[in-house]
Amino acid sequence: MAARRPRGPRPQRAHRERREPRPRPIGDKCNPLCPYFKCLKGALIIKTEYYRGRPIKVPICSWTGDRCIGPKCRYAYCEKHAMLPDGRCAFAVQARSKRQVDFEEELKKASDIDEMEEEF
Repeated sequence: MAARRPRGPRPQRAHRERREPRPRPIGDKCNPLCPYFKCLKGALIIKTEYYRGRPIKVPICSWTGDRCIGPKCRYAYCEKHAMLPDGRCAFAVQARSKRQVDFEEELKKASDIDEMEEEF
């Protein structure tokens, strides 16, 4: 005989916090699959195609009937105003420059340690 669920109100599920989606640039270029990438014409459609049995998301422009050309399109914009005029994502550029600064700081610390060792 199957176990019965006790009567009464259902237990409350843990409420998940909704996190803000992260930008998804390709390299430092804006990506039409990014959650902040929008089309002023409202023509952007995300279609799922299958390649060798794996699903791949493909941005389609319903206005032209072809793949979306991304930041090259005159109707493309970013909700976060992060798309630069040359099609790069400001979030990616900022992250890359931060990584470069961290690397330079590490080099400086290493050279300081070498100088201290030479003094002793």
